[in-house]
Amino acid sequence: MLSNLRICAVSHQTISSVHINNICCYKVRASLKRLKPHVPLGRNYSSLPGLIGNDIKSLHSIINPPIAKIRNIGIMAHIDAGKTTTTERILYYSGYTRSLGDVDDGDTVTDFMAQERERGITIQSAAVTFDWKGYRVNLIDTPGHVDFTLEVERCLRVLDGAVAIFDASAGVEAQTLTVWRQADKHNIPRICFLNKMDKTGASFKYAVESIREKLKAKPLLLQLPIGEAKTFKGVVDVVTKEKLLWNSNSNDGKDFERKPLLEMSDPELLKETTEARNALIEQVADLDDEFADLVIEEFSENFDLLPAEKLQTAIHRVTLAQTAVPVLCGSALKNKGIQPLLDAVTVYLPSPEERNYEFLQWYKDDLCALAFKVLHDKQRGPLVFMRIYSGTIKPQLAIHNVNGNCTERISRLLLPFADQHVEIPSLTAGNIALTVGLKHTATGDTIVSSKSSALAAARRAEREGEKKHRQNNEAERVLLAGVEIPEPVFFCTIEPPSVSKQPDLEHALKCLQREDPSLKVRLDPDSGQTVLCGMGELHIEIIHDRIKREYGLETYLGPLQVAYRETILNSVRATDTLDRTLGDKRHLVTVEVEARPTETSSVTPVIEYAESISEGLLKVSKEAIESGIHSACLQGPLLGSPVQDVAITLYSLTIHPGTSTTMISACVSRCVQKALKKADKQVLEPLMNLEVTVARDYLSPVLADLAQRRGNIQEIQTRQDNKVVIGFVPLADIMGYSTVLRTLTSGSATFALELSTYQAMNSQDQNTLLNRRSGLT
Repeated sequence: MLSNLRICAVSHQTISSVHINNICCYKVRASLKRLKPHVPLGRNYSSLPGLIGNDIKSLHSIINPPIAKIRNIGIMAHIDAGKTTTTERILYYSGYTRSLGDVDDGDTVTDFMAQERERGITIQSAAVTFDWKGYRVNLIDTPGHVDFTLEVERCLRVLDGAVAIFDASAGVEAQTLTVWRQADKHNIPRICFLNKMDKTGASFKYAVESIREKLKAKPLLLQLPIGEAKTFKGVVDVVTKEKLLWNSNSNDGKDFERKPLLEMSDPELLKETTEARNALIEQVADLDDEFADLVIEEFSENFDLLPAEKLQTAIHRVTLAQTAVPVLCGSALKNKGIQPLLDAVTVYLPSPEERNYEFLQWYKDDLCALAFKVLHDKQRGPLVFMRIYSGTIKPQLAIHNVNGNCTERISRLLLPFADQHVEIPSLTAGNIALTVGLKHTATGDTIVSSKSSALAAARRAEREGEKKHRQNNEAERVLLAGVEIPEPVFFCTIEPPSVSKQPDLEHALKCLQREDPSLKVRLDPDSGQTVLCGMGELHIEIIHDRIKREYGLETYLGPLQVAYRETILNSVRATDTLDRTLGDKRHLVTVEVEARPTETSSVTPVIEYAESISEGLLKVSKEAIESGIHSACLQGPLLGSPVQDVAITLYSLTIHPGTSTTMISACVSRCVQKALKKADKQVLEPLMNLEVTVARDYLSPVLADLAQRRGNIQEIQTRQDNKVVIGFVPLADIMGYSTVLRTLTSGSATFALELSTYQAMNSQDQNTLLNRRSGLT
């Protein structure tokens, strides 16, 4: 293995010849054949991270650096803020790639799917591992489109820090808010990078102000731009009072000079930087008591004497506490500002040991990992991405899946490099690994070394008084928090080209569902058709395209339909009796239930039991009762859509001895359905948050169009020379909006959609919908 690595380092041309043992392309073979003609089919990768020229570090130093030298970070932003371009520059400057890829040319490292290269967008997150100045960085490039929010969510779950990228001309945008909230949920320390400083309309001051106002964050200005828009040529490091200027003749941005600011050559810039540094010191001192004491005791008279290292350490603590966010700037496309960004990642973002994960104390040094993503490879089968929190993973290791309560064996262990991987002998805590051979592990599963290890951790957790209210299952106490899967808002039927291809379609959908938990597949009980449920038009379109390209199936999609919900408006009681004789056994159940609307929103039915129901009866049949109630609420009486915001109370239950649980469940389900039919019913439709960015000249036609779509405008903001329309609009009326908006604004406007809530339809719209569904209109 080591000799192969040496061959790889000494002669770059031989890298393809050793791929059998070391570098494995899990998607590149399938996707490269289908790329556009202009897409270059091969990337010229340089030596592996950590290998510079012929100097070869030991295999252990490459694979398992000290945990303090590891950074697990994500790149997150709104669509088109420059995430993938920034990632591409990071890989180039760290020595991983030999040429700069471009999103428009479709040859970036992390956008390796054919669909990503054709559309110029990121669809699924991609992990890359590289070295920077002695640090090992595991970086994940995430999508910006709202349809793929789950990709961002499940990656943030396992990261220790994040880089939030902003378009300097737009500041905080719709999806920026979404990903920022997701990072807040997982307590992720982050730094901000104001990208596109060279773009017409770029404004450093405006972008910083939008971070302060819209994200309610405290920006720490660590850099100031030298020029803006066309005049942007470099940045000033506020901490060290140095200017960084990139060579205008350099094509790749590797050549830049760092000079101290001098009174003679840059009096204005020095004055501005000194003021900014003093403000930064005061700001950090307000947020960090230890730094405040240091400043007061030693440097209160002259802030200039404060060493940069002391200030950087304090900023690191403040970033870790998430009381403020460091702000840097640059232009990824023009190759400016990326190297200082990488330095900031290593200096200010935390290592895995600085993150406080309370469950680690229960596992001691035993293996504890979280599976956060699954990919399918035609040669190897499922590839599972894991974040290792404690212990060590090795090939041929037997592991226990706590969620699935099963034991599996890891056949091979890989280190991820986008669509190429390096096989490794082991990986320790704090790293992100790619495992081969796990056939039952899914997104959000907790992985431990053995069942006894999980039970031992559960006992430790119980002894320390953690989560004592969850005593029903010892293993549940040691489950790591998984990922919340959002409910789908669109659905459509999917048909194979012939009946003989139905098993192939089912296999393809099963694989895709395991990769993408936000994709739901169900069978329509009336028509027997397969129904795809997804997060948006683009999501369904991508799934359809992947089935065609990756599985060779020409499927047919039915028209896109909106995922409505139903509820009831009043309380209703119903009674039902089920009396069946099967063979020589009589099954007799009598049930009385009440269905009523809940005051608070609840997707699943709230189940209650009257005092008259005996404990003994509940002990035997509680599972069957709840199963029946849940199945009844899956299909409402009006449209067959799921029923929400209802509470079901069981008032009486009489069971003949020998009655099966299946019959109990069937009777309860039928009784609940009867109650729902008797009640006054209401259809709920998905309401979307809409943000349209449009030039002033086109504002009127856009507003007029939204009024026709039952849009509710909340406010109209000014963003540089554009207007930003913020409001709500029903999903049913916004389908196909992108084409209409392009026509209205000559292609100049952009919009972002996000599910807000479900709202009740008015009676006229509801009747129109019901008539259309029943074929009367």
